[in-house]
Amino acid sequence: MPLPYVLLSAAVSLDGFLDDTSPDRLVLSGPDDFDRVDEVRAWSDAILVGAGTIRADNPRLLVGSARRRAARVAEGRPEFPLKVTVSATGELDPAAAFWRTGGERLLLTTDRGAARARALGVAADVVALGAEVDWPAALRHLREARGVRRLMVEGGGVVHTRLLSEGLVDELHLVFAPVLVGDPDAPRLFGPAAYQRGRLRLLESRTIGDVVLARYVPTAPGAGGEVAPADRHWLALACDLATRCPPSRTAFSVGAVVVAADGTELARGHSREGGDPAAHAEEAALAKVDRADARLATATVYSSLEPCARRSSRPLPCARLLLEAGVRRVVTAWREPDTFVSGADGGGVLASGGADVVVLEEYARRAEAPNAHLTRPS
Repeated sequence: MPLPYVLLSAAVSLDGFLDDTSPDRLVLSGPDDFDRVDEVRAWSDAILVGAGTIRADNPRLLVGSARRRAARVAEGRPEFPLKVTVSATGELDPAAAFWRTGGERLLLTTDRGAARARALGVAADVVALGAEVDWPAALRHLREARGVRRLMVEGGGVVHTRLLSEGLVDELHLVFAPVLVGDPDAPRLFGPAAYQRGRLRLLESRTIGDVVLARYVPTAPGAGGEVAPADRHWLALACDLATRCPPSRTAFSVGAVVVAADGTELARGHSREGGDPAAHAEEAALAKVDRADARLATATVYSSLEPCARRSSRPLPCARLLLEAGVRRVVTAWREPDTFVSGADGGGVLASGGADVVVLEEYARRAEAPNAHLTRPS
């Protein structure tokens, strides 16, 4: 099972600080951006902050909009996202607003931290992760035991640094305020760490009042493009979908998933879905997405096989369908062999149309497995 989609959210001064050292909290954002944050909270299944943030800021971490809370309930979700904190020591004030407001609360801690938190009477479900805080284990618990698919992380700098340096972040929302702090003792957004190499990929930048929001996804070098942490999760799902295809001697078995930039799955499909012998996976998935959906422009399509460049069963091959739908990023596992079409180059068609094509060749054997009867001698 994949980990939650992890979104780091922070407002920061131009010189990289989250706050100053005065007794009062430094307000870096404004009403319009607070409303945007409220919307992201409403989108999330859980909101996580470190123990230091609870001690310093005493946050409530609520969805303020009654309309957004009602929409969550109408969707069958709790009124408020699950509130999560992580503390190695369990040394937390049981009177903090974090424990006294909103819906369910969860403390992820160590064995000794769990004993301390329970002795203090912290009003939360306390889960011990072992002798040390293991961040991948913490995220696995949230996904597998709590059903958290979308996790918003609101700080502080220690938590942001750990998650980013361990390659566990899928997206960053950074708001830059026109403020300079200049205090070396003030808390920074990110601290020293062995960060993974690779430039962040900019998804969006826009002004909100007098601040600037920049949305990034972390990347690492990959064949033909940059690889985000979530890419492997979604491509594995596409390969799993390929195994659901009815067997054929005249067409490949392929799976595809369309995923919005915020990690929301928009649609999935597989070859010959719905009993149509000519249906291709990407075509089947796209058919389930409203072409007016603005999220397509920044979505990624994951396909176990390189989208076709030529076909006789439909007017347009899948590579052209993707470009016409506005898709500009495709991640695939297996380049199309010459089994049915000589010299197929769907990746080339996509690239020439302005799409970023990433090939994760470590998944090629998994994508080929449902097609072994076509590609291997009998």
